[in-house]
Amino acid sequence: VYYSGWYEPFQATFAAAAARHNAVPLVQIDPTNVSLAAIADGQYDSYLRSYATSVKAFRNRVILSFGHEMNGTWYSWGYKHTSPAVFVAAWRHIVTVFRAVGARNVTWLWAVNIIGRHGIPSPRPWWPGNSYVTWVGIDGYYYKPSWTFASLFGPTIKAVRTLTIDPIFISETSVAPGANKPAKIADLFAGIRAYGLLGFVWFNADRVRDWTLNSPAAIAAFRQGARTYN
Repeated sequence: VYYSGWYEPFQATFAAAAARHNAVPLVQIDPTNVSLAAIADGQYDSYLRSYATSVKAFRNRVILSFGHEMNGTWYSWGYKHTSPAVFVAAWRHIVTVFRAVGARNVTWLWAVNIIGRHGIPSPRPWWPGNSYVTWVGIDGYYYKPSWTFASLFGPTIKAVRTLTIDPIFISETSVAPGANKPAKIADLFAGIRAYGLLGFVWFNADRVRDWTLNSPAAIAAFRQGARTYN
């Protein structure tokens, strides 16, 4: 996974390195302080065509997400900053440009934030439609020891299932310090299996909180979960 600023080109070297390890690159494109209305109107089409051409030339599969966590309030493209209708128009326009270029090796990941906590609403108004989405991503983190996969992700999975039967992928997750990382890692793997999801991305970074796998017990739990998952 990497997070790509607007106007940043497709990182073909990174993608090639991922492919050599039998992995698929997942690019989170962040249109920070960019007008989504301008994107929808075609004002950035030269950039999008260039990006799409590079992705097409890569030939291997690429997972692309645009404007993740749009139902949250913390990004310029999100809730209370940009209207859902404009977000949808921009998303559809981007997909249309890529298809016109012939970049058919893209898995389109529509990534939302978990709902119900801190007033985060249902992602329904931001839904672009089945023909514009391949997978649904859900971002959510274990902040407290009492939180479980069902309580953290269950309501959002239920909301998504009213929109689509597309495969669901946990696109960002981790466990906060003090929330019992080993137990929550086991719960994460169990939840992925119980809900029939594709898998998850562990946000292994020390940012605001230390989300890393930073203890032998956490690493052992992760290794055990991966064994049972396979």
